[in-house]
Amino acid sequence: MPELPEVETVKRGLAPAMEGAVIARAQVNRPDLRWPFPERMAERLTGARVNALRRRSKYILADLDTEETLLIHLGMSGRMTVSGDPLGQFVHEHPQAEKHDHVVLDMDNGARITFNDPRRFGAMDLLETATAGSHKLLAVLGPEPLGNDFHEDHLVAAFKGRNTPVKSALLDQGIIAGLGNIYVCEALFRAGISPRRKAGQIAAHRVAALVPIIRQVLQDAIRAGGSSLKDFRQASGELGYFQHSFDAYGREGEPCRREGCAGSIARITQSGRSTFYCVKCQR
Repeated sequence: MPELPEVETVKRGLAPAMEGAVIARAQVNRPDLRWPFPERMAERLTGARVNALRRRSKYILADLDTEETLLIHLGMSGRMTVSGDPLGQFVHEHPQAEKHDHVVLDMDNGARITFNDPRRFGAMDLLETATAGSHKLLAVLGPEPLGNDFHEDHLVAAFKGRNTPVKSALLDQGIIAGLGNIYVCEALFRAGISPRRKAGQIAAHRVAALVPIIRQVLQDAIRAGGSSLKDFRQASGELGYFQHSFDAYGREGEPCRREGCAGSIARITQSGRSTFYCVKCQR
């Protein structure tokens, strides 16, 4: 499932084609994805101007001049691609419609935004912009890891007394919004912390040191256009490239890349998910 860097990459790719443009025509080709689309979604989107695109955790939010916000979640296989962009940043010709093109937005600048989702685990909803933050999917989220509310004191306090493994704590969206399996594995590797350690038993200075490390991992991934393992594509249709820089994730049995470490990467299962780490240097 796309994590924060992938969603941020898609949002940035959509912005030149969508921000300030009017949705000249919205086409909704089925009644639902993960849950039913809101009533009259095509009608409510058609004619609306996109004031701004933003991201909250793994959700893209398009604020409209109708005082509604379009919430988008890519799910496991969802892609949002741009064609016909007059700015010359994307494919000029609109591709032939595909079976799983569930929502298509034709913008008044000539761009077309296509939401394609074969597995249909994605989602869209329309919220009142003024109260969007209180939506059930957004209200439970912790601070953004790239924002000012995510800092050393926050993480130290969140970990205090917590008896769950540190990896599980970092995946808790109420503690940090947007982190997923891949980037938690990478951050813990860079920090030299074992994913099996209990969060509440890690020294405060080591917990605090995780904050800049998490930020750096995410920023590195965004610069690389995210990670493409199976389905993810950028808005331009291109692959992300951060998977070529993984230090831990997906490298079971391969040598540890930390200088001076003779260990290798192991894989274990935690809460039904694969965890990759170096048994020797991650303590």
